[in-house]
Amino acid sequence: MQTPLVMTIISPDRTGLVEAIARVVAEHGGNWLESRMCRLGGEFAGILRVEIAAEQKATLLDALQKLQQGGLQIVVRADQPAAAAPAGKQTRLELVGSDRPGIVRDITSALARAQVNVEEFSSELVSAPMSGELLFRASARLQLPAACDLAALKRDLEKIAADLLVDVSFAEVR
Repeated sequence: MQTPLVMTIISPDRTGLVEAIARVVAEHGGNWLESRMCRLGGEFAGILRVEIAAEQKATLLDALQKLQQGGLQIVVRADQPAAAAPAGKQTRLELVGSDRPGIVRDITSALARAQVNVEEFSSELVSAPMSGELLFRASARLQLPAACDLAALKRDLEKIAADLLVDVSFAEVR
């Protein structure tokens, strides 16, 4: 029987981190299913999902523990079976504007009030094309509840965006 696991990793960035984890997973007969990884500042961080035979789980965990001696931090949890897709629809939120503290807090507060689940979120600072000024850019995949009033949510976010001097847009995910 295959056992699904979710791992988070963080380490000072260096060459070979992903290979070391992939090697250990493969050596124990594991299958790498999906992952999201990136370098942030001088750190490397990621989350990944693997499947492994139940009888190999303990030896995989021991091997991963040995990797931690090199400064890599790994947290492993059992993956829960996927729940039925919630009623509602998915949408993508895009945001761009002058960087300032509180943007993520204000936007996600409005989403939480509307019971919107943030399924994926990424953000970065980029240089504006003409001025070189730092712009904050974010993208999120959202799961809207069936009862969500999308027009009211858009109005709420547009008001916050105007206060923050950022542009916000929605696109339906198909």
